Amino acid sequence: MSALADAPAHLVTAAFLDKLRSIVGDGNVLAQAEELLVYECDGYVVEKQTPDAVVFPTTTEQVSQIVKLCNAHHIPFVPRGAGTSLAGGCLPIGGGVMLALTRMKQILEVSVRDRYAVVQPGLVNVHLTQRLKGTGYHYAPDPSSQGACTVGGNFATNSGGPHTLKYGVTVNHVLGAEVVLPDGSVVELGGPVEDSPGYDLTGLFVGSEGTLGICTKLYVRLTRDPAAYRTMLGVFETVDDATQAISSIIGAGIVPAALELMDQGIVQALEQAFHFGFPLDAGAVLLIEVDGLEVAVDDEAERITTLCLANMAREVRRAKTAQERQLLWKCRKQAFGAIGRLSPSYCTQDGVVPRTRLPEILRFITDCGLRHNIRIVNVFHAGDGNIHPILLFDERDKEQVERVLKASDEILEKCIDLGGSVTGEHGIGVEKISFMNKLFTPEDLAVMQSIHDCFNPDGQCSPGKMLPTSAGCGNEYVPRKNPGRKASL
Repeated sequence: MSALADAPAHLVTAAFLDKLRSIVGDGNVLAQAEELLVYECDGYVVEKQTPDAVVFPTTTEQVSQIVKLCNAHHIPFVPRGAGTSLAGGCLPIGGGVMLALTRMKQILEVSVRDRYAVVQPGLVNVHLTQRLKGTGYHYAPDPSSQGACTVGGNFATNSGGPHTLKYGVTVNHVLGAEVVLPDGSVVELGGPVEDSPGYDLTGLFVGSEGTLGICTKLYVRLTRDPAAYRTMLGVFETVDDATQAISSIIGAGIVPAALELMDQGIVQALEQAFHFGFPLDAGAVLLIEVDGLEVAVDDEAERITTLCLANMAREVRRAKTAQERQLLWKCRKQAFGAIGRLSPSYCTQDGVVPRTRLPEILRFITDCGLRHNIRIVNVFHAGDGNIHPILLFDERDKEQVERVLKASDEILEKCIDLGGSVTGEHGIGVEKISFMNKLFTPEDLAVMQSIHDCFNPDGQCSPGKMLPTSAGCGNEYVPRKNPGRKASL
């Protein structure tokens, strides 16, 4: 049965809406059907549910008051950033109130000397990058959607990005946070200094997908800009050769700053859209970047080039200027936008396998596509083993849709079989909640549920996310009627 069908009934009255307006002002509440339609889903379009109201707080105090008001009326509430989640993390199950944090977007402080910044959750990721230009420091997490996604959303899903391989994911760059708990109280976790004593509650909240509270302020770590970069493009005849090269590079003890794979389908789409000059007959290309001291990067680049050639690379190109490097990264970050040229609809999966199992999972994905007669292309964070197979289809063909769903589930189950996970950075949300009892034992899930209940005992905050209900037995399985994210027709 769908989680939406299980959602309890509740009532948002005109009087309740008036109370919301008294907290945030008339211009910061949406309640008309045509206004709410925009918020019926995020990047995961399978399940849709319009909230009863969307409210735009601008301060922590307003968030706290809204949460307390919802509790007093037994109305569920869910935070939302830019809505770029690909797993339904901000789906308003049961309706209720959505707290859109996009107007809390200020950079409150930048301390280069102490290497931290204080920001509000609705800040777009790339805006912090732009603010830090010229300071010699940067904020390392850089999801491919960084031009749209918010740092608060990154906090909720523990986002990664192309440079995760060397610099880590969001949790490695959050020093502390201010959080409004599900009862409306405000707490500070961590702070601007390193290694606060006691339990790592900041680490607990990062990646909790809004189920433990609503982040209203972040202390983020700033990282010194590398002195030098070397950015390369390895061109391979086959995906298998490229994945073998990845294993060789990591096996040699080299940790590139980034190691991204794009297969032939993605390369052709990018070339058609942006004319970057990629070889259209290549089976796959590897975007490789090393950074560090000037005296060290040339040696690492040479070693990587040698390893690529030893694994049947046709050639390894090197960006000669900052503009060429920027162009290579532009193509990688625009890869998803180019996929609309390949198919009217597509479904992006997010799984992880140990890096040494990449050749195996890529061969499985190819076989899976053939068995189900579905074209699958790949662009992913190869250095982390974080795959993103993209299944192309036409959602108007119901039979084709069924085949895509079966292929998607088989790929994710194979990731588990290979010792991996069903998500590397998109989160569980509602999309993959039925996989939780395959990933974890009942004991594991019971511990997670007990932590959840400590902070969110009534389940009113972000209901129906991450953890299976029904004592963790997976009975809440959300049947999918359509695959995930789609491109425009």
